[in-house]
Amino acid sequence: MRHIFLSILLFLIANFSFGQTLPEKISETDFTIGKIVSINSKILNENRTLNIYLPSNYEADSSKKYPVIYLLDGSRDEDFIHISGLVQFGSFPWINMIPESIVVGIANIDRKRDFTYPSENKLDQKEFPTSGKSGKFISFLEKELQPFIDSVYRTKSSKTIIGQSLGGLLATEILFEKPELFDNYIIVSPSLWWDNENLLERDPKSYGSKKSIYVAVGKEGEVMERTAKELFEKLLKNKNQNSQLYFNFLEGKSHGDALHIAVYNAFEKIFESKNE
Repeated sequence: MRHIFLSILLFLIANFSFGQTLPEKISETDFTIGKIVSINSKILNENRTLNIYLPSNYEADSSKKYPVIYLLDGSRDEDFIHISGLVQFGSFPWINMIPESIVVGIANIDRKRDFTYPSENKLDQKEFPTSGKSGKFISFLEKELQPFIDSVYRTKSSKTIIGQSLGGLLATEILFEKPELFDNYIIVSPSLWWDNENLLERDPKSYGSKKSIYVAVGKEGEVMERTAKELFEKLLKNKNQNSQLYFNFLEGKSHGDALHIAVYNAFEKIFESKNE
């Protein structure tokens, strides 16, 4: 009896499976969210890959110009995809958190080299043997990358930089040494421990134009949390009347997952203040 039951069950299953009509695939195309652009840098003496996100209406309106967001760690397997998605979401008309923007993700070759200034700390030198070339990278941003983006794409003057970890260290160095390069600074979990916290001992250069500066850190240990707060306090002491400063302690986040929510919060604060 058992064998008869199993035979009937298998017969029904087989007939049900073969009786199904699967949909016919009509077409298949790649789904892309941006462009991959390669440029040759004479300053860095190498080719660099840029991942570019353009607003959905960029091609439709040939007269409209857009602010630019420069993303460090901008490789497609790093932060480019999720930050570009956040920019797209935030600029939907029914969200209206930020203006439609171009995102320039700078893909890495050697972030330890590009994002650090020379350190006197022997352990830094040992663990980061290629480090110390941030000066060249900043020169690349200023003299090659920004002019290239402005010449190829329809850009407004407004520029934002986003950096986390060593990228946050670099963004802080730019803010201190060449603040005019960007209007908005989003600095997340900056590696200010570098070079015995030497960057915090410097006095930021003054600037006349309006700046929005957002600093955030997660639950990342005493050094990371303390130095991020010290950075914010230093910026407060040197606050320009044209500046908007924000600090966010993301208690429920770690070094690995703080960036996305931090950038979302930064967009809310920075661009809300510009619309007031």
